[in-house]
This record gives sequence, structure tokens and C-alpha cells, in this order.
Amino acid sequence: MHIKFHRLLIAALLVTGSFLVPVVANAGGSGGALTREAQAAITPAKALTMLKQGNERFVRGNVRNVDFVAQVKQTSAGQFPFATIVSCLDSRIPPAIVFDRNIGDLFVARVAGNYVTDDILGSLEFAAKLAGSKLILVMGHNECGAVKGACDGAQLGLLTTTLANINPAVRAEAGNYSPANASNDKFVQSVAEKNVALNIQKLLDRSLVLREMVDKGEIKVVGAMYDINTGKVRFL
Repeated sequence: MHIKFHRLLIAALLVTGSFLVPVVANAGGSGGALTREAQAAITPAKALTMLKQGNERFVRGNVRNVDFVAQVKQTSAGQFPFATIVSCLDSRIPPAIVFDRNIGDLFVARVAGNYVTDDILGSLEFAAKLAGSKLILVMGHNECGAVKGACDGAQLGLLTTTLANINPAVRAEAGNYSPANASNDKFVQSVAEKNVALNIQKLLDRSLVLREMVDKGEIKVVGAMYDINTGKVRFL
């Protein structure tokens, strides 16, 4: 039954154009969209290097001059992202911009506190197993409002449920700091980094699909922290 569903899903993607080849070939270095062939040639290690190089360009203020209107047209027939980013909802951290990437280069899942749920894991499985993404990056950031809220046990409607996903990181670090609340910048930073690590572990624990791909070397899963003051991404 699972095999039949897998085949049906691939067939549906082919019909909708998700696996069709865009007009312009590109290996990820210019302003054009990636093709299926270019995506296939990118290794997990190369995908990580591409993100690092893109962020270095962003920090230096030396971003590429790209034609986004042209990229919209190039990707209209299909998409071949080389990496997938799980990041915070924070408006100051647009992944495609801080990594200086094109339209169609990245899958992005965003939620306050950059944590994974089964729904997000399902999306990551699609991105990696069916759509060919070679890297999953779980990226937190300093001064995270969601992390601060979790550190202080904030209560507000459904946000309370959202922040509960960060509580494991709060509990893991609380014994190492005093005070263990949002007034302590070092505690907040430590919780944010622990949250990244715990969600990477949760990803590997809960998704057999992704764990098998990691074990086979088909994808890489990496953590990172973004600095809202400098724009620099520090890979963990």
C-alpha cells in the first residue's frame, strides 16, 4: 500500500510539473534556476558549502545581481531545490536572502522557535525523498522572542502550545544558569542552541525516511545559529 501511494504521489508531481526541467540550466552559482541534472550533481557537502558561500556574500554586501522576474518564469515548469531550511518565523531572517539564493533553490519551513512537528517532518521527507533536496538545516537565532517566551513560561492563547515545543530545551539548560529566565542573555542563547540540537535529534528519531537517507549519505542534517546583529550564520 505504501509503495502504491509513493507511485501515485510521484505521478501527481509529474503531472503538476514539479519534476519537469526548467528552461535554464544552472549549477547554483549564477542567477538562473537549478535543473534536475544540476540538483542531482550537488552532494550534501556541496549543498552546505553553497549555503556558507551565500551567507558570506550576504554579510560582505556582495550579493549576486539576479533577475527574480526571470527566475519566476524559469521555475514555472518545475522546482529542484538543493537544500531545505527549518527556521524561525522572525521577519529579520528571510532564508533565501541571508543565503543569497535564487527562487527555486530552497525549501523553507518557518515557525516561531524553529522546531519540528510531524507535519513539518512530513514536508521534510517530501523535500528530501521525493524532490531531491540534499541538505536539511535547522536554524535558530539570537534574541529569539519565542525562546524568550518559553524561558519565561509565557501564557497566551495557542501561543502557549507553540512555546511548549521549546520547553525541553529550557529544562535542559535551566540548571546551568541563574537566573534561568529571559533576563539572562546567556541563558536565552544557550536555550536557543539547545533547541536546535534537540530538534535535529527529534528529526532523526521520528523520521525513519530521513534517518535512512542520512545513514546512506544521501542527505546531511546540520544545525546553525543566525546573528540578527551581523547577518552571519554560525554552523553548529
